[in-house]
Amino acid sequence: MSTYYFVIVGHNDNPIFEKEFSTVNKELRKEDHRHLSQFIAHAALDLVDEHKWKTANMQLKSIDRFNQWFVSAFITASQIRFIIVHDNKNDEGIKNFFNEMYDTYIKHSMNAFYRINTPIKSPMFEKKSEIFGRKYLLS
Repeated sequence: MSTYYFVIVGHNDNPIFEKEFSTVNKELRKEDHRHLSQFIAHAALDLVDEHKWKTANMQLKSIDRFNQWFVSAFITASQIRFIIVHDNKNDEGIKNFFNEMYDTYIKHSMNAFYRINTPIKSPMFEKKSEIFGRKYLLS
């Protein structure tokens, strides 16, 4: 069983986009980890900000751990933070997912009707996140 919680965090620590991926059907899940995942991701923001000055890499591998949950992060050139809270190690899949979502985010942010730092409500962006999540995180 694998569970991933992906969130894009803006400059003011505001969630711009969030998505959950799991190998377990929603009907079969006994516990809803969404609130816990949101809490863990928010708690890791200070560590992400601390680590981004220590390296030139955009990809920050596992930067935090809370019980069985790991936190991985990716910092864009415009300082938007991508965070994944996950319960198993999948560094290569997470790296590929971050790169694909970064490319998707860049294309979305170049839209003249999108204002940076506002929630992403695009059905196409959501669909692409589902496709990349299934391809790189759940396979």
